Parts: sequence; C-alpha cells; structure tokens
Amino acid sequence: MANVVELKVNLHCDECIRKILKAIKKIEDIETYDVDTKLNKVIVTGNVTEEQVIKVLQKVRKAAVKWDQDNQTLFAN
Repeated sequence: MANVVELKVNLHCDECIRKILKAIKKIEDIETYDVDTKLNKVIVTGNVTEEQVIKVLQKVRKAAVKWDQDNQTLFAN
C-alpha cells in the first residue's frame, strides 16, 4: 500500500524547486510527487517514509518538516 508523505519546505525560487524535484525523482518506489509552491508543500506518494523524503531533501540543503494543517509555519529540523 502506498504512503502519502506531505512536507512543509521553503520553496522561494525556481532553482530550489528544480533541486527538490531532481532529488525526489531519485527516490526508489515513488509513484507520484507534486510541489505546491503556494503552500510550500511537497507531496510524495509511494513505498516511502517521511524520514526517507526528509533525508533526501536535506542532501540538497532543504529543511523539511511534517505538514501540519493547523500550523503552517516552517520550523528548522
């Protein structure tokens, strides 16, 4: 069964988005991925964990935290 990982990531420029997409595409067992620039949200679906996606984003120097509907601020991890 596929997991849905939703993360808050600071998406402030096209270069950041390009790096994030490139990194996410390299994750094994993903089915879909999406970046919502208005909400600063990254969504990855597949046989992945939140920790795996966060680790990949950290490699491209992007802080990511679990998406929280109530508190949409970005905290460094």
